Amino acid sequence: MEQVKQGISGLMWAAITLVVIGAVNWGFVGLFEFDVVAGIFGRLSALSRIIYVLVGLAGLYLLYGSVQLGKRARVTTMP
Repeated sequence: MEQVKQGISGLMWAAITLVVIGAVNWGFVGLFEFDVVAGIFGRLSALSRIIYVLVGLAGLYLLYGSVQLGKRARVTTMP
């Protein structure tokens, strides 16, 4: 049986990008007490809240994707 290689979808790349942005932002909050998103878009402005929600949704999407990947890794084929 031929194994099919699947690339990462655009949605997955967007989720990864958003989660990395969120991680860097939390790193700045922890190290320097500076919220980059709030610094750029304003503290709890509508745009910054949208970004926070998108980062949260991206994290949930990656969690879902990792669970699905784990399920596929556990599936074995019979010889």
